[in-house]
Amino acid sequence: MKLLKTKTARFSQVIEKCGKPQVYTLWQKPSTDRHLQAHLKNNRVMTILKTESGTDFGVPGFKERKVATYLVFPKSLKQFADKRVIGIDWALISE
Repeated sequence: MKLLKTKTARFSQVIEKCGKPQVYTLWQKPSTDRHLQAHLKNNRVMTILKTESGTDFGVPGFKERKVATYLVFPKSLKQFADKRVIGIDWALISE
């Protein structure tokens, strides 16, 4: 049996290529949020989730979860689409 190696990218690399993100707060259903839909269409949304051990990691795209944080980047995250983003530095995120 071959173990699948998860592809990862560092958060600092993502910021270098895609710019400083902003936290996006959902005030309505994602399907009716025009701004969120526009960002999704342009591949600019990242979902930040927590592992069981409590560390944060990012997944490019929108994953609707109760405890998720959503980030919107100035540029497309397409090049990181199949990667798990590690090393989230909250100091690099503009509020």
